[in-house]
Formats: sequence, structure tokens, C-alpha cells
Amino acid sequence: MLIIVILILLEILTILVLKEHFFKSSRLIFYISLSLHSLLSIWLWYVIFNVIFYKGFFDTPRNIWMHLNLTGMIVAVATPRLLTCLFHYIGRLFRIRKGGYLRWLTRTGLILSIFIFSVIALGTFFGKFNFKTEEITIKIKGMDEGLDSLRIVQISDLHLATYFRHNNQLRKVIDEVNSFHADLLINTGDFISYGWREFDRFDTILSKAKSRYGNFAILGNHDMGTYYPGASAEERKAIALKVNELATLSGYKMLNDEHTILKIEDVSIALSGVQTSGRHPDIIHGDLGKATEGLDSADLKILLCHDPNQWKEDVTAKTDIDLTFAGHTHGMQIGIITKKFRWSPSKYFYPEWNGLFSEGDQYLYVNRGLGVMGIPFRIWMPPEITVITVVAE
Repeated sequence: MLIIVILILLEILTILVLKEHFFKSSRLIFYISLSLHSLLSIWLWYVIFNVIFYKGFFDTPRNIWMHLNLTGMIVAVATPRLLTCLFHYIGRLFRIRKGGYLRWLTRTGLILSIFIFSVIALGTFFGKFNFKTEEITIKIKGMDEGLDSLRIVQISDLHLATYFRHNNQLRKVIDEVNSFHADLLINTGDFISYGWREFDRFDTILSKAKSRYGNFAILGNHDMGTYYPGASAEERKAIALKVNELATLSGYKMLNDEHTILKIEDVSIALSGVQTSGRHPDIIHGDLGKATEGLDSADLKILLCHDPNQWKEDVTAKTDIDLTFAGHTHGMQIGIITKKFRWSPSKYFYPEWNGLFSEGDQYLYVNRGLGVMGIPFRIWMPPEITVITVVAE
């Protein structure tokens, strides 16, 4: 209720700021700015009412999409309005004796607000689906030459409600994945954000992804029903089982704290996978011991884990796993990525937040994910398809 009162107050105050700043100097600019303000308000309140009065299952794709829109509108519209009002009325305080306000301070607030809105709009309509391919070569010491040039494609963190009304974008991803003619396709979890209904009919699109020796996946913490509002332990368990079933229908061999052995002529690949549950900072890692129990020697050992922090905790210097794949971080969907420099606030929570890392002869690759969660945009943090070529050293 408090947020509704704040939003209404911002509506009124912003109109007063626009009138005071533009009406006398340029009525045309005033009416244009008022029209834009009104259009944004109509969409904002449309989303608010849809969220408030929704009565169906929480995890329907449309409802999740509306929640994403609401968060985005608050950040892109309400926050700039708040800044505009703060700058303007601080200017009035400085001129309280003389009357009026500081025009330059109001102008600064308006420019900053337009900038914030523009960046978020670009991140929503362009950045969210600005798919980038990262091509990496990893040299594995002592690996059998029969596996030389093995091509692995990794995707992660689809959060399928991202693609509500954008099925064509998911098809674009799958077409891109297939264009690499992968030997293995790996998915490191978080098919959903809240509940299994987010899958909708996306399994029919995902099932078109092909690889030479098979597609393999794990469940991320969102796949476990962790974030479904008010869900009991039994309901969360049911969500995880249903997601597991739908992921299987999507063409994946699910690795639920277990492993499988691939035989490629006379060479073997051990693929292990662990589930992840809980929420930050109380992430619960799957049972790696169980996943690798009875695992014989293999020419290449690969692990799928959702949380990259598990690599340092359970894998490095404790196992002989050669290559680990993870996702989870999204790069927090905001940061800077250039050819020579990468930064994201996620690095303060996940030291290995994106890219290739190594400890001795063991490697970890962390994928930025293909979906969005919490906010409907990506700012300078493009969604990722990873193509890794493994060569013998």
C-alpha cells in the first residue's frame, strides 16, 4: 500500500515540476513532456493492476512477465521521477527566500532521468536478447587424442518466462546452438524462475536442440521451487519433479546427483551433475560424492554444477574432475564487457562470475545465462551461448 501512495505522489509532483519548468518558457515542450508522462503512467498502472488483481497460478508465464514488467517500470519510470522531484525541490529549498527554484538543478535532474530511462529501455528491448557467443579453447593435459577438438556448447539460466511473447527469440537461440554442430550440449540449470508452468510449451522449442552425443542438464536452485510464494516443502518437491520431467521432454538427460559414461569409440567421457537448492547466501550444493560414486577412470571428466562457488568448495584439489561448467550469476545482468576488460557487481558474491578459470589442471567455465530474473533487462551484460573446444595437450 505504501508503494502505491508513493507512486501516486510522484505522479502529481512530477506533473507540477514539468509545469513549473516548461509551461512559461515553452508550452509545446510542456504538452509533449506531459503526454509522454501520461503514456508511461498508463502502462505503469496497467501493469500494477494486472499484478494486484491476478487470481491464477503465480507461475503462469504471463504473470511472471507482468512481475518483470512491474520491476522494470519502477526502475525505469518511478526512479527517474523521484530523482527529478528531488533535484527540483532541493532547488526550491535553496531559493526559499528569493522564491523560485534553481533551473539548472531541475534541468540536471531531467537529463539524468532521461538517461536512466533510455539505458533501461535499451537494456529491455535490445540488451535482453542481444545474444553473444563466447568461443573458448581449453587444453587438457594428458587427455586422450581421440577426444581432441571435442566441441561442447553450454547454455544456462533460461528462465523461460523471459521468452513469453518472444518464442522467436528462443528459436533463434536454438538455431544458433545447432549451427555449431556440437558434440555435447550442456545446460547448467534454472529453466524456470518460480514454478513449472513457466515451461508453457517451450519444451517443443528446446527439444529441437541437437548434439552428436547427447544433451545433458541439471536443476538449478530456481528449478527446485525455491522462490514459489508460500510453497510448502512438498509443493517445492513437486515443482522440482515436474521441471525434471519437462526438461527430459525437452531432450535432456538429467543428471540429478549422478553420472553417466559416454563411450566414443575406445575413449570414455564421464559426465557428472549435481542439483542446487536454497537461495543466496544459503545455497545448498548437491551431493558431489554421490554424483561421482563408483565412477571409474575416464579419459575426460566433466561436471555440471549450477553455482560456480561449488567449484572451489568441492572440486579443486579434492577431485580429479577436469572441466566444470556452471551458470547462476547472470553477471547480475549489469556490468561492462569488452575484449580486454570485464566487470560486474556479481564478482563480489561470486569470484568466478563469468568466463574461464583454472586451478592447476582443473578448469571452470561460468556462463552468463540466456534469460532474465528479477529485472527485465540486461545492461552491457549480454546473454551468452558458450562454445568450448577441448584439445589434448
